Amino acid sequence: MVGSYPFWIKSLNIIVIYFIFNVLLLNPKFKTSPPSIMKSSLNRFLVSLIIAGSVLGSTNHSKAQEVGVSFSYFLPKDGYFSTPISPFSFRGLGANLTPYFALETGFTLYRMSGLNIKDIPFESKEPLIGPNFTLLIPAEAVIQLVGQKQEFRIRGGGFAFLTFDNKLNEGNIDRALRTFHNWEVVNSDFEFDSKLGLGIHFGAEYIIYVTNQFGISLGGNYFIGDADLGLNGSYVGGDAVNGLQTVTADYPDSKIDFTGLEISLGVIFTN
Repeated sequence: MVGSYPFWIKSLNIIVIYFIFNVLLLNPKFKTSPPSIMKSSLNRFLVSLIIAGSVLGSTNHSKAQEVGVSFSYFLPKDGYFSTPISPFSFRGLGANLTPYFALETGFTLYRMSGLNIKDIPFESKEPLIGPNFTLLIPAEAVIQLVGQKQEFRIRGGGFAFLTFDNKLNEGNIDRALRTFHNWEVVNSDFEFDSKLGLGIHFGAEYIIYVTNQFGISLGGNYFIGDADLGLNGSYVGGDAVNGLQTVTADYPDSKIDFTGLEISLGVIFTN
């Protein structure tokens, strides 16, 4: 995090965070996967971040400029291990409003090996969509607890994501439908129209400085979000006793499930 930014950048970050709280988190039209209790708890957590950052920032300290390189990995719920596409990942961009409180954003382009689909009648522990490319854009408030040789950062906020070059995993869908109907064979033919997804996230980062100019960081973020999918189509299936039958399916509430853990390991250089 760079320690000095123009006033207009800090103002822009304040607007972004305001958008997160009022549009993404507090708007009743924002439909995401966590229950209302979790959303309410996270809202209080994020508000606490801002209040704590303001209190901690009452003491004036200088902060060195820093630049870092990290490797991130995403482990989706009921999905496949995924990695970002280098060098299309820039995170931690923003401004320190106080020495202990920052607003950050950035983006990461992931090559998702597989994600799951929710709000459909049948379930699967294997991903039903993917591989695809996923553009992830977080916006977050960060509390920075700074020590002599260590630093601990607590973060939380909202995020948007967009998938493209999407493909359905027809093999896993067919297996899930076979289990759901207790059939012997299924052959599906589905279409979809994926939309922009929104969600909330929280996490932490621990940094230990080996020298005054070099540090090692380990962090993690947990993402909870979804995107409208509009899955529809038909499938043919059955068994030897009852024969084959054709089923027309329309799942207007179906969503891409973007729930999972992001783990990052990196190095930081300061001056």
